[in-house]
Amino acid sequence: MQLREADWRDLAMMAALEREIFPDDAWSEATMWAELAMRPRRAYLVADDGVGGSSLVGYAGLDLAGDVADVMTVAVDPRARGRGLGAALLAGLHGLARDAGSRAVMLEVRADNEPAVGLYGAHGYEVLRTRRGYYGDPAGGPARDALIMRKELDENG
Repeated sequence: MQLREADWRDLAMMAALEREIFPDDAWSEATMWAELAMRPRRAYLVADDGVGGSSLVGYAGLDLAGDVADVMTVAVDPRARGRGLGAALLAGLHGLARDAGSRAVMLEVRADNEPAVGLYGAHGYEVLRTRRGYYGDPAGGPARDALIMRKELDENG
């Protein structure tokens, strides 16, 4: 597995992973295209199988506006979880944020996404607050809460 900057050739595979991982609120391929077009304010990394990107196993994105960067997304193929890919993508984003002069990184995550909340907590993120009912349910079920989390960056991430 290798991390590299995402490019246009990755869009179809990123969008397919997006639909699989986030079926209720997946970004469209057009939205993802717009995100990639916002460089250098937006930075996206992909984790590929090391064979020229023939099989993406994850991606992550960052908004680099101001001195506090925002994690836009972290996504790992369910078949590739448990191998440290989420941690590697997160560390890559931290490096990009530091290189851009950010002093901290923020994100929001569904409060009931325990694996993601655990990953972020293990990498130094702290919960700042809860946004009640932030994530709507397209099927009409109850809305889900979001946690707003923040990590101060240092020279090591």
